[in-house]
Amino acid sequence: MTSRMRAGTVMLIAALCAVSACAGPGAPIGPRIPREGGGTLGGTAAGVLAFLVQPNNVAAGNPINPEVKVEALDTLGNVLTTFGGTVRVALGSNPSGGTLSGTVSVGAASGIVFFDTLVISNAGSGYTLVASAPGFGSVVSAPFTVFGAIGDAATR
Repeated sequence: MTSRMRAGTVMLIAALCAVSACAGPGAPIGPRIPREGGGTLGGTAAGVLAFLVQPNNVAAGNPINPEVKVEALDTLGNVLTTFGGTVRVALGSNPSGGTLSGTVSVGAASGIVFFDTLVISNAGSGYTLVASAPGFGSVVSAPFTVFGAIGDAATR
């Protein structure tokens, strides 16, 4: 009977290993949640930041619309509604030497941050934003284009 119990235990361990893909200790459990626009996630044990609303193409000198939204997520992809820390955005890829202006540091409310005044000064293709917060690492947005200002015949 002892050998049957050991065989059963081995089978149970093998089944559990197959279900969990033997990820090992400290590996995230559960599926990765894809984010809108495909930003690249980075983070720590506290969680990760993700772009809930990616930056859209915009005319130079105009606020990005709709507003950029960043969320703080736990390791299972749930919004950390208790997070109220400050999230900062900066230009990541800056193909045309543009300047990011507007409110670039915002305190989270229930784990979500709204950036509604972000403006980039120069036209160019392939801009990205980087959002970061202490304890969460950073996340890079999907690339977007800043078109020339309205009335600029060279960029229409």
